[in-house]
Amino acid sequence: MKSANILKDVRYNEKKPAISVLMETATSKEIRIVFVENQQMKEHQTPHPITVEMVEGTLDFGVEGKVLHLERGDILSLDGGVPHDLLAKSKCIVRLTLSLADSLQRVEDVLKL
Repeated sequence: MKSANILKDVRYNEKKPAISVLMETATSKEIRIVFVENQQMKEHQTPHPITVEMVEGTLDFGVEGKVLHLERGDILSLDGGVPHDLLAKSKCIVRLTLSLADSLQRVEDVLKL
């Protein structure tokens, strides 16, 4: 068994979203992304499906020409290969579930775009 607390030791970074691994399971990586208002992740895509859960705050999730206004409690899944972007409308805590085959480095590289 593994456990983690997504709300423990949250640290906001004024320069860019803060990314940390909460845990790795036999099938997935559970990632926390912490945003301050107006931080973004520019358009990118993943090689594998993802799941995004809004733990706190609000953000705009752009996908396929639409903008979804996500707020606390919202969960969405997205197939691999689908371009998407994120823009924090307030301080946010986001849980990102990645395939075990995906890498944290790929997520960090999105912040360099």
